[in-house]
Amino acid sequence: MNHRSFHDTHRVKSGIYQGIAAAWPVCLGYVPIGLAFGVIAQKAGLQPYQIGLMSLVVFAGSAQFIAVSMLAGGAGAVSIILTTFAVNLRHFLMSSSLAIYMGGTRRRLLSLFAYGITDESFAINFSRFRQGGWGLVQALTVNHVSNFFWIAGTVAGGFAGEFIPEGAFGIDYALPAMFIGLLVMQLRGRRYTVTAILAGVLAVLFAMILPGNFYIIAASMLAAFGGVLINRRLKPEHGGD
Repeated sequence: MNHRSFHDTHRVKSGIYQGIAAAWPVCLGYVPIGLAFGVIAQKAGLQPYQIGLMSLVVFAGSAQFIAVSMLAGGAGAVSIILTTFAVNLRHFLMSSSLAIYMGGTRRRLLSLFAYGITDESFAINFSRFRQGGWGLVQALTVNHVSNFFWIAGTVAGGFAGEFIPEGAFGIDYALPAMFIGLLVMQLRGRRYTVTAILAGVLAVLFAMILPGNFYIIAASMLAAFGGVLINRRLKPEHGGD
């Protein structure tokens, strides 16, 4: 092995270790959430292999919870597809934010990276890319280590569904708790705090007047627009740009 090959191998291994170190809090959160989803999906009539296949193909916790709930309620395929598509529209915004760091990436690797984007992996990768010293190897590791734990958790929940009642052990609170933790990590200045508060207030207001889960999309879009206006008005803060 020549010096260059050794250096490349060391760089890849180092990137993988960095990615695992960054992903482990998300992985710990995915286990109880995955168990909760597996239990709910099992109660809705899905088999463990169907739960695992859904997690592999979709890999979107909120969309999977919604889809299973709609399946249990007897909704049709078209309604489920349209609803989950609307809920996951935020992935266009997340992908656009990360695209500036993906210049020159081969299409196959770019597709592999895009598949693994979730709210949690986006929060970690976006933050690390902005700090610097973060690359494709680290980002892919975050995405797919998290993916593995999510699939494993949902399948385990499917097998254990007959023995774990819904809401047991507080697993129904795991998802919002993890989102709160990720939000706190992103509050790096006044503009971010104000935008987060605006999104929360709008979400509560829209939830009372808009049907289904469309209030999430409406609140996110308006809060993002408000964040742009706030960013223009507030003076740059140390570490906030």
